[in-house]
Amino acid sequence: MHYRRVTKKLLQRYWRLTRGLTLGVRAAVIDGDDRMLLVRHTYTGGWHFPGGGVEFKETVYAALERELLEETGIALAGPELFGLYSNTEAFPGDHVALFVVRAWQHRRAFAPNWEIAEAEFFAPHAMPDGVSAGTQRRIDEINGLKPRQAMW
Repeated sequence: MHYRRVTKKLLQRYWRLTRGLTLGVRAAVIDGDDRMLLVRHTYTGGWHFPGGGVEFKETVYAALERELLEETGIALAGPELFGLYSNTEAFPGDHVALFVVRAWQHRRAFAPNWEIAEAEFFAPHAMPDGVSAGTQRRIDEINGLKPRQAMW
């Protein structure tokens, strides 16, 4: 949709003016059946790991906890840093910290909102159509199917 691209570009311009470097967090939440949690945003296409930006004076762990709870209703208990990636193709100066989260609990049921249209668990071999390229690369890395890369 056109408004999604416009919204994304406007947000990027704002972030570029207010931040010299951007840092985001993503969570590969894995359940007891080795399924991974993906979300579908309202403002950009595809399926992604839940997450978002690290705010000024916020740690990556606090941002991960906040974003995961806001987007999915999940509270984490023991995230493991999987990798730090450059995401300059999408946005100059952007970096993403990816965490694997196996210890978590539902704090509240997911309900679609202005930011997240859907949140579902998928088996690694049965991902939905439209998984973003970066997310698919991370899924393959986590499952040992491909070596880790530096670029998201």
